[in-house]
Amino acid sequence: MNYFEVNILLKDATAPDSRDIITAHLSEFGFESFEENETGLKAFIPENLYNESLVNEALKDISEMIPFSYEVNFIKAENWNETWEKNFDPVMVAGKCFIRAPFHASNPEAEFELVIEPKMSFGTAHHETTSMMIELILGKSWEGKKVLDMGCGTGILAILCAKMGESEIVAIDNDEWAFLNAVENIERNNTGNIKVLQGDDALIEDQNFDVIIANINRNILLGQIQNYSKALNTDGEIFLSGFYEEDVNILLEEAEKYNLKLKQKITKNNWVAMIVG
Repeated sequence: MNYFEVNILLKDATAPDSRDIITAHLSEFGFESFEENETGLKAFIPENLYNESLVNEALKDISEMIPFSYEVNFIKAENWNETWEKNFDPVMVAGKCFIRAPFHASNPEAEFELVIEPKMSFGTAHHETTSMMIELILGKSWEGKKVLDMGCGTGILAILCAKMGESEIVAIDNDEWAFLNAVENIERNNTGNIKVLQGDDALIEDQNFDVIIANINRNILLGQIQNYSKALNTDGEIFLSGFYEEDVNILLEEAEKYNLKLKQKITKNNWVAMIVG
């Protein structure tokens, strides 16, 4: 899949919260990843989700609050992969989980080591939401539970659950590139007990899970949480992330419609990960 990159140059690159405000706004228009830098940030959106008029309108709305200039670049798949490799450094989360690419050296001191080649899929633990979900997963026991990783991206969260002892895992993503990438990463990590499917939450209508993991975005979570609740076993838990602190109340209001209460919440740079059940 090809991507569009919107390179945003802030008039005042030191202004507090500017990057967070822009990121939050563009997330509503299909932008999947963001790369902050000294002059502003870069926002990336899949080619199939890119609507030039809508994006220009969104950027115009933001520029009325935060002065900036921008340029749009088209990025082919192979160029995107090169960008990932140049900027992908190993990550240690919570002192336990080491995430590296195949071209990085192993870390024998890590309790869990995940080898992830991201390609164009979301999920390397560099982003706050993935890192926080890993922290929440590390704090739980996974033996004997059936797990769903919804919007699995690289498959990183499903792979961690498998390495922590889980024996039955389903990972789903609607993007073909992510689906294929997850399959490759699962093979790379010898976690063949993970079943990967391409599609959306319609695939879980006749299934039940003890734990559902969904690191997506606010709007998709709002639209799918009812189906999550139907697929959740008694005393089950749903791990949610991909949204901001200001989105928490609206998500909890929707969750409470299905008797799901907040059990745990952590934040990092205004991003949130939480458990409901």
